[in-house]
Amino acid sequence: MLWSRSRLSHHIARIETCGLVTREAHPEDGRGAVVVLAPGGRHAIEGGAPGHVASVRAHFFDRLTPAEIEALAEITDKVVEPLRDDPQRPA
Repeated sequence: MLWSRSRLSHHIARIETCGLVTREAHPEDGRGAVVVLAPGGRHAIEGGAPGHVASVRAHFFDRLTPAEIEALAEITDKVVEPLRDDPQRPA
């Protein structure tokens, strides 16, 4: 995200206040925290997903021909495949 730690922490605090995420102690590093999706956050994602999917379909995929979609799939595979085998890639 290229945000400073303090800016990220402030943003997490704001969405935590909204009940979208919670912070938990990092299991291996007591100085850090793990941000976990809260039930309210999951509900927000599930509520927004159908409209988001419909919008992406209407504004992107429905404008492409089957051949263009196939080309996009091939390009995506070419870009993503090396990332799958990258040992530096976060889990």
